[in-house]
Amino acid sequence: MKGSPGPDGMSSTEIRAAFSLAGIYSLRMLGLFMILPVFALYAEHLEGFTPALAGLAIGIYGMTQALLQIPFGLLSDRLGRKRVIVAGLLLFALGSVVAALADSMWGVILGRAIQGAGAIAAAVMALTADLTREEHRVKAMAVIGMSIGVSFAVAMVAGPLLNTWIGVPGIFWLTALLALGGIAMLLLVVPQPGISRVHRDAEPIPAQFASVLRNSELLRLDLGILVLHMILTATFVVLPLVLRDELGLAAAEHWKLYLPVMLASMLAVVPFIFLAERKRRLKPVFLAAILVLGLAEFGLFWLGDGLVALALWVFVFFAAFNLLEASLPSLVAKMAPPDSKGTAMGFYSSSQFLGAFLGGLLGGWLHARYGLQGVFLFCALAAGGWLLVALGMKNPRYLASYLLPITPCDPRAAQRLAGRLVAVRGVAEAVVPAGEAVAYLKVDRHALDEVALEAFAVAPED
Repeated sequence: MKGSPGPDGMSSTEIRAAFSLAGIYSLRMLGLFMILPVFALYAEHLEGFTPALAGLAIGIYGMTQALLQIPFGLLSDRLGRKRVIVAGLLLFALGSVVAALADSMWGVILGRAIQGAGAIAAAVMALTADLTREEHRVKAMAVIGMSIGVSFAVAMVAGPLLNTWIGVPGIFWLTALLALGGIAMLLLVVPQPGISRVHRDAEPIPAQFASVLRNSELLRLDLGILVLHMILTATFVVLPLVLRDELGLAAAEHWKLYLPVMLASMLAVVPFIFLAERKRRLKPVFLAAILVLGLAEFGLFWLGDGLVALALWVFVFFAAFNLLEASLPSLVAKMAPPDSKGTAMGFYSSSQFLGAFLGGLLGGWLHARYGLQGVFLFCALAAGGWLLVALGMKNPRYLASYLLPITPCDPRAAQRLAGRLVAVRGVAEAVVPAGEAVAYLKVDRHALDEVALEAFAVAPED
């Protein structure tokens, strides 16, 4: 079912699977993100409005998403990937409709919670793994990851523009339509996998939960993505209000700030990503980005006069955010054991959504109690606390995940094969699960003897 592969590239079926699944995931995230830059302004007109409830409405989707995304992924192993994804998108559409029809804060909160309950992330990743060969899976996952970043950037500009044309209820209706469009794409465009099986590199494995949760380096990264998205969500609980009330920028004009700032910040991080990965300076670049994030929040707290000063600090904020958002998954992949990447990424994603929930909850409460500037000060202090925790991070090993197709073997043969694989030049770690058709490796691609390694892609000798 994976098409006719070229000698070195992805097959047409794999390309179709990667881009169509990226489209489904990004449409869903676009609907969630478009609310960020506009909801704080809309909430003031809802029955029962308080700043704390406005923050809760912004972040509540993160709680249900965090709680349900791993169970939905495990459920897709039993019920089928597409069935679970369709169910999740229907829940998301239902939540969007509930929020669109609501005229009170609690109605929107309920709708946003239902939106988050459509937690399809793990099921989408598992289906991606079903539809791609091991040697091309990282490329497919990268396409999905990039689509999320693009959807965020588009949402920051599209949200304020759409708000002027159709209002926030219209945005909720649009997100429902996007979810239904995602279902159509899933059923009509995404290939049907020939067989679905568990992929240790792409989905959580219950037997690994305890070991992953005891891994201090992975927990440090989980805390990092939690704090990052807590800061992001808390910032947008109040930033639209600052633009309107403090600087006199009409809501219809907010996109004029976000568009150049987002484009400039995305371009600004490219050399730092190159420095981190190609020059192997990931830890210092990562720590510097956390520091800059905190300085940006302190700058927003201090602010100074005028729109130019705010635009500068928002640019600095997004540059640091984009760099950290790109660096954290790379660090998780480097720190996770070779056969536990899927489980590590599952808890990482749950931490990200939990951070969004906490950001909305705490941002709204702080806004009510300490005002707009209190939220920015809290975010600056949170970044400082994260920096202190991150200082103890080990220097990452610059190893890549490598999946080697093999013939399934019994436990003794699997153990022997793992020993022979780590003897290959450039292979640092090897895990060969008994009875599975894949060996999970960590390799140094600059030193790897691929010819010697590929010789093992046959049945192991007894």
